[in-house]
Amino acid sequence: MADAAKPSSGRSRSGLFDSLSVRLFLVTMAAILVVEFLVFLPSAANYRANWLDQRVQAARIAALSLEAAPSRMVSEELSEDLLMRAEVLAVAELSDDMREQILPPAMPLSGTMKTVDLMEEGMMGSIMQTLDTYRAEDGRLLIVRAMGSAPGRTLEIVLPEAPLKEGLSNFGWRVFWLSLLISLTAGGLIYLLLFLLVVRPMQRVTASVIRFREDPGSWTKRLSTTSRKDEIGRAQNALADMESAVSDTFRQRERLAQLGEAVAKINHDLRNSLATAQIASDALSTSNDPRVQRAAPRLERALERAIKLASETLKYGRSTTPAARLQPVLLHQAIEEAAREALPGDDRIAFTNETDPAITIKADPDHLHRIAANLIRNAAEAMPEGGALKVSGADRQIDFADTGPGLSDKAESNLFKPFTGTTRKDGSGLGLALSRDLARSMGGDLTLQRTGPDGTVFRLTLPED
Repeated sequence: MADAAKPSSGRSRSGLFDSLSVRLFLVTMAAILVVEFLVFLPSAANYRANWLDQRVQAARIAALSLEAAPSRMVSEELSEDLLMRAEVLAVAELSDDMREQILPPAMPLSGTMKTVDLMEEGMMGSIMQTLDTYRAEDGRLLIVRAMGSAPGRTLEIVLPEAPLKEGLSNFGWRVFWLSLLISLTAGGLIYLLLFLLVVRPMQRVTASVIRFREDPGSWTKRLSTTSRKDEIGRAQNALADMESAVSDTFRQRERLAQLGEAVAKINHDLRNSLATAQIASDALSTSNDPRVQRAAPRLERALERAIKLASETLKYGRSTTPAARLQPVLLHQAIEEAAREALPGDDRIAFTNETDPAITIKADPDHLHRIAANLIRNAAEAMPEGGALKVSGADRQIDFADTGPGLSDKAESNLFKPFTGTTRKDGSGLGLALSRDLARSMGGDLTLQRTGPDGTVFRLTLPED
């Protein structure tokens, strides 16, 4: 039951907002609404200014109508009618610090009052006054001052702020619904374009990567190339090439693994057969036949080489490079120990260890011993008639130089490849390949510095402290 409760896939379910297309749509709508809000502020301020200007113009016309009346006096009924048509409560005119009540209020005015001077109000001031109107308390009155009917005169009107507040509120809702419609339309168009140009190609890439992860060796689940020249097209083509290379490598590794398993089985049977043949050759060596006595040593050497090659092949195929454990090592002492193992009593080789006895390096002792012993042994085998071998260097670079005949072009080109980089007839070519693996596991490397008739130099580079 516990296994049945587990999801069939390692991927978690993705929600609605995990989709890139949904996020792009919402971000587009939010961006358009923000821009519309920024545009709404001056639009609302302009609506307020026009609304006040209409009342000022109506009050100015009402004031001009009094010019035809005797003594600029009208009846109470006409005054109320003029105030109603102008949608104001009172009209006055100021000049030289004198106040003239043109249209008095029909009843005493009471409540909170706020003065608005249209002659000194700029754009930012208008926007701030508009926002203040939205927050205004109910019943507040506005005292609006504007240019009068003649130079030097100021027209002053009193009007309720409630109609302006209601008009601004209705204007705001109209702008909101219009902005929402515009954002939906623009967001949909932008979303469609982004979906076609960005999201859908990325969905194909993502789906292909997921399929490729599940079956990297498949022929049919590779990502196809595209003719697009932009960043997405280049990324898709690069990913398609990578999938193709990885898929080919994956299948090749599978075939090599199968081949290696088959070779291991054949090698095992071959070793048994060679062991039987070696027993038979031992029996033949006791024969008194002169022809058998001459052929038996050659047969024994051939069987020993074959058994050694089979054993080394199995060992190389089964082993993995152990992890390096770096620690302080006395370089001179490590080289001396490797030379004693690789040159046991060999008087043909003049060995010289020129490394500083006082230098301590950071390396894996076992890795360093195996590398040095292998290089020294190879150098000795390259000089069957004798020669000189010198190990020199300090700190991170150690050179192994011999006076042998040098490497052939074929051996040099395949130097660190298993089973190919050997110059000896009975060699397997595994020594240098294993030595380089050990050097690289320590963070260093093993390289061929030079080779020629005067000798060969290998350089072991160790990691920095």
